[in-house]
Amino acid sequence: MKTITVFMGDGIGPEITDAVLKILDAAKAPLEYEVFRVGAAEYEENGALIPDAAFASFEKNKILLKSPITTPVGKGFRSLNVTLREKYDLYANIRPAKSNTAVATPFKDVDIITFRENTEDLYVGVEQQIDPDTVHATKIITRKASTRIIKDAFEYARAHGRKKVTCVHKANILKLSDGLFLSVFKEIAADYPDIEADDKIVDNVCMQLVMRPQQFDIMVMPNLYGDIVSDLTSGLIGGLGLLPSSNLGKDYAMFEAVHGSAPDIAGKNIANPTAFLWSACMLLEHLGELEIAANIRRAVDEVLAEGTCITPDIGGTATTTQYRDAIIAHLA
Repeated sequence: MKTITVFMGDGIGPEITDAVLKILDAAKAPLEYEVFRVGAAEYEENGALIPDAAFASFEKNKILLKSPITTPVGKGFRSLNVTLREKYDLYANIRPAKSNTAVATPFKDVDIITFRENTEDLYVGVEQQIDPDTVHATKIITRKASTRIIKDAFEYARAHGRKKVTCVHKANILKLSDGLFLSVFKEIAADYPDIEADDKIVDNVCMQLVMRPQQFDIMVMPNLYGDIVSDLTSGLIGGLGLLPSSNLGKDYAMFEAVHGSAPDIAGKNIANPTAFLWSACMLLEHLGELEIAANIRRAVDEVLAEGTCITPDIGGTATTTQYRDAIIAHLA
């Protein structure tokens, strides 16, 4: 058995966490859980967004399954996601977007994986008030961070039989910062002659994704573009409720749905746990539990294909609980 840390977050976090843990248990995943509440509700009650015991659990277990977290709005509060990524050097944010024939969208045969550098760019949050009407924000791109995320993208492509890696940038305008990222990409691409490599400017990528998404395989890019472009790829496959992610570093790994805490539907038992469940499947695959992950993915595909027990965001009327129970019923 492997013990993992679970942050159940707030908003819809507790509902989808409960659903996913029940599915994992039904699939006989060899996992035990240390579960903590984090986010705005925890702050209001106990004065800490993430309790010390939650940090300690993650540092001990090295693996975190994190449901959506609400960061309080106002000065002095940094995104908890950014805090976790920086604190544990979770530099590789991997977001796979794959079409499911049971989910109706105008886009077919989408199978794109976004590799997003997770620790720098504008997300370092360095801003300076120059005068009452002027603010400067600092964009940081380093050779070290660029090298490791780009190398990871090519290594993943080679290990998983992917054919192409595209660098997404704005080096035509940001000639030094994005220029460095692009330069590192070209250097590393030369070491992988078996994988096609190209580069595209980020605004063109957004247009091309909507016109012909099938041309993309793996995309690698700095932090801000990765955040925006991966949300676009979620729209191609049916929305954020279907987009999982992993955040990987040398020593730690965090798995989370890309969507937020959706306080407007919290407590209504209609949240879609699919993205969080598929994030849990990525966690299982990270631990080498490939058969269990495949079994869960198959069960989800079958429930989606039946179409009689799916949540409102993808065209159904089922509750979170009904959808969860349908998946469990389909587990081999």
